Formats: sequence, C-alpha cells, structure tokens
Amino acid sequence: MTTMTLQVPDELEREHEETARFIAAKLYEAGKLTMGKAAAMVGMEKWDFAEILVNYGVHFMDASAEAALADLNEFKKSSEK
Repeated sequence: MTTMTLQVPDELEREHEETARFIAAKLYEAGKLTMGKAAAMVGMEKWDFAEILVNYGVHFMDASAEAALADLNEFKKSSEK
C-alpha cells in the first residue's frame, strides 16, 4: 500500500480517523476501491467497515459478480484457518 500526505484544514486534525474512513467510503462508493481494499486502507476488517459505510449513506453491496466471488473466496480462506 502507498502512503499519501493530504493537507486538510486544521479543524480536521482531531478527526483524523473519521476523515480517513470518510475518504475510504467515498472511494468505495465511486468504484475506485473494493470494500476489502477500502477497509484495509483504514485498518479495519471488511464487515466492520460495512458499518462505517452505512453511517455515510453508502450502500455496501458490491454490484459485480466478480466482486461477490472474490468476497466468497476470501471468506472461505478465512474460515479454513
């Protein structure tokens, strides 16, 4: 993962985590990131991140069949451990 530096207004300094979650949610909503990658961006598990999406009014179901299959494969891998 790449690290980026983002300049934000001073009033957002205390809301660092919320700002990062908002950005990740909007990148997911725009189709730029999968839910798994957006969750990883903010250091969360995918299903915990789904709750964050709800807070921002973002529908959390991937529309594509490919994304659904990828989610299923990840679930299978994690349940085998």
